[in-house]
Amino acid sequence: MQTILLQAAPDGGMLPQLLMFGAIILVFYFFMIRPQQKKMRDQKKFREELTKGMNVITIGGMHGRLVGIEDDIVVIEVDKGIRLTFDKTSISMEATARAQKV
Repeated sequence: MQTILLQAAPDGGMLPQLLMFGAIILVFYFFMIRPQQKKMRDQKKFREELTKGMNVITIGGMHGRLVGIEDDIVVIEVDKGIRLTFDKTSISMEATARAQKV
């Protein structure tokens, strides 16, 4: 009975609990939040550097060549004479960059 009561006694106060909670927050930051922010920053930079003639892939998977770029709108030619208008944020990546990754 005495051993059960000794095990239930607080052993260090709140400091170890606070340190563990802080360590969990740091792990979340370095493994989840920070990489996501970097990815968003790189994606924004890519969209700002779009130029005519680039082969791109949209978020929906449409492949095509950029033939027109305005403020927030891009025109993609998917086949000869077939042009589609997309929002600039719908461009996912450059098609040649995807080919290099595979």
